[in-house]
Amino acid sequence: MGGAELNQAGLHPGSLEFVGLDLASVERALGLYLPLLAAMIARLLAGRQPRMFAACLLSVLWTAPMLVVLQALNQVAGWWSFTPGSAASLRGMPLELWLGWLLLWGALPQWLLPHAGIVRTATAMAALDLLLMPLCPAAIPLGPRWLLGEAAAIVLVLLPALCLGEWTRSDTHLRLRAAMQAATAGLVFLYLVPEIAFALRPGQGWTPMHKLAGGRLAFEAVLLLAVPGLSAVQEFAVRGGGTPIPYDPPRRLVTSGVYRYLANPMQLSCSCVLLAWAALLQDSWLLVPAAFAVVYSAGIARWDERQDLRDRFGADWIAYRAEVADWRPRWRPFHAGRPARVYIARGCEPCSRVRRWLERRHPTGLEIVEAETLPAGSIRRMRYDPADGSAPVEGIRAMARAMEHLHLGWAFCGALARLPGIWQMLQLVLDAGGLGPREISCTSGPGAGAPTRPRRAEESS
Repeated sequence: MGGAELNQAGLHPGSLEFVGLDLASVERALGLYLPLLAAMIARLLAGRQPRMFAACLLSVLWTAPMLVVLQALNQVAGWWSFTPGSAASLRGMPLELWLGWLLLWGALPQWLLPHAGIVRTATAMAALDLLLMPLCPAAIPLGPRWLLGEAAAIVLVLLPALCLGEWTRSDTHLRLRAAMQAATAGLVFLYLVPEIAFALRPGQGWTPMHKLAGGRLAFEAVLLLAVPGLSAVQEFAVRGGGTPIPYDPPRRLVTSGVYRYLANPMQLSCSCVLLAWAALLQDSWLLVPAAFAVVYSAGIARWDERQDLRDRFGADWIAYRAEVADWRPRWRPFHAGRPARVYIARGCEPCSRVRRWLERRHPTGLEIVEAETLPAGSIRRMRYDPADGSAPVEGIRAMARAMEHLHLGWAFCGALARLPGIWQMLQLVLDAGGLGPREISCTSGPGAGAPTRPRRAEESS
């Protein structure tokens, strides 16, 4: 029976009422079960591979909120639409199609093409999507500019998910993947969780935040609550050689930065942000994930982390935990072992004022050394040299590191100043104001001066 006969019979190709089936429902079901079946088969064929679980987990966690972000953009641009009928949806995207796309681009590439490389895997998955999208006209009617939407999906969703998964599996690009993990956590907790709450109980949605007087200031206050958690992620990558994911942990015990004051800054920061977010959006349902975060952090995570860290770091961990609490911050910093050094020029008047300012606050675990004692030509900015063999830092980052040796308030300011993007901006401002690099009249010849560790590659955040 052709299209004309169907129309004469009161039916149309998009609705198979004559057999009791709705074509859109069939396409939605296939959009979930075919990727699910393919993912299960690929998982069985892939077998056990090192770091594969962490790679899949992070790839899925990136894809999940970004698909909703893509749908929000699609609601404005009109690249495609979704036929109504699904009982549950996220911003009008049927739940089964969201889950199917999540498996197709989040988990399947990691298991199916683990050694193909990012470019070839992205090409293969994009080609598959270009093939499948026109085959679902009843469930996903395409607009005239749907290829632009496909390009946006590849750039925003697929490529970052593949990069995060590949870098995690190969244990490369540590600082980039740590930054992406922090961004993923923000997307999940601050965007995806509210969207799920709004879908389960339709209400005001994001409206309260837009209508709130001083809403921008309130949002910025929430971001400030996230600073300890973001700084802790950065500290894991820079000083610990790992990330917050349990399957990709730091290789060295981290007791610097915000960890001088608090043993679990990420958990405390996450719980505070979720509570503040629930208040800002005036949605009591958002208290549920906040409560879950508190219970998980105080129960399961606390028990597991303590046992794991005790096994890996032994006496150093025990000594650290005897002085630093989980969620109750110290006012003065914890320090063990050799002190760090900060080099400040004596012959530079602005530098001397900085030195006097630091000395008046009696830093803990920090030696202030005259920059002139270093070999001539080896230093042009204030330098912080950690005692654990990590790479030294200069300029605004050196000052921010020195502040973590003072007390909790200054350490928070230092953690904020060290965040990527912020320290570069602050450094530009200082350089433009005449506090940039300068020649130091060192009194020591080449090779002379105070004993220092060999300088390694400059730290980047």
